[in-house]
Amino acid sequence: MTLLSIIQIALAVLLVSGILLQNSAAGLGSALGGGSDDDAVMHTRRGPEKALFYGTIILAILFVFVSYVSVYLS
Repeated sequence: MTLLSIIQIALAVLLVSGILLQNSAAGLGSALGGGSDDDAVMHTRRGPEKALFYGTIILAILFVFVSYVSVYLS
């Protein structure tokens, strides 16, 4: 296993963790067809929620970059 593969696995685990830690405004009930239109309220991300959101985006970009480099080098 190369260093690039280990980095890719670590980024994948961190990316999945970041996605799962984010709060969903819709919730599970709305995802399964329940809920009402009153539940769909837009809100501004602040504090840790904003940092987690931007961190997840950065992890996704790094993951894609490392994946392309891995394919290019193999």
